[in-house]
Amino acid sequence: MVTRADIGVLGGSGFYSLLDDAEEIELSTPYGPPSDVVTIGRIGSRSVAFIPRHGRDHRFPPHRIPYRANLWALRSLGVTQVLAPSAVGSLKAEYGPGAIVVPDQIVDRTSGRPQTYYDVSGAVHVSFADPYCPSGRAAAVATARSTGWGDVVDGGTLVVIEGPRFSSRAESQWFAANGWSIVGMTGYPESVLARELALCYTSLSLVTDHDAGVEAGQGVTHDEVLEFFARNVTRMRTLIAETVQALPTDRTCSCGSALDGIKLPFELP
Repeated sequence: MVTRADIGVLGGSGFYSLLDDAEEIELSTPYGPPSDVVTIGRIGSRSVAFIPRHGRDHRFPPHRIPYRANLWALRSLGVTQVLAPSAVGSLKAEYGPGAIVVPDQIVDRTSGRPQTYYDVSGAVHVSFADPYCPSGRAAAVATARSTGWGDVVDGGTLVVIEGPRFSSRAESQWFAANGWSIVGMTGYPESVLARELALCYTSLSLVTDHDAGVEAGQGVTHDEVLEFFARNVTRMRTLIAETVQALPTDRTCSCGSALDGIKLPFELP
């Protein structure tokens, strides 16, 4: 059995499996079990651990996902780089359904979610000015373009809402007026927890709809999001697999040094 992995993938809505020939392992963490059993296998020469963040039966709504357990489990397996595909709504008319957005910034509009590992025994302040790994982002963008994905957006701001409801029309218009690009429900605290563990983290966001304030109509529904993602899940799996193989084998970014010089209150896995 393979019990180590270099790269972790956190699958989003409609993305419940990745590795066809893989071992399943059950893990426990100080924060409880992850969303589901972890599957570990290989994509080309890279060892990969996969967790469906909602669980394979989509039992965890976005505000109940065990984010801390998921990231901790990945690091405990040796993961240093994380890819995070997800379904998002577009806040810009020019980013239609089917676009892939690789954001470089994030805005947190969640509330009440545990968002740090360091909430006891002293504060630990990590830099979060640039939330996403520059090397991972570059690999994702180049791979999406080289594989013929039509609309690939390099950069933009993901605003993360609490959910599980979708935005009101006024909220959506407010987000768009701020110049933000896409809206989702799971990108935070996932991204900051990755930074607190000195992991590289890259979001690959598939636009499934225009958010409520962008165009007229009744607004998006959950069934519509899942239906659109299901029609594109094979393409997304291919994109993730190709991006996994394009990630650098040696990390030259600053993500791995995020905790340098900081005294931690406990040992990391």
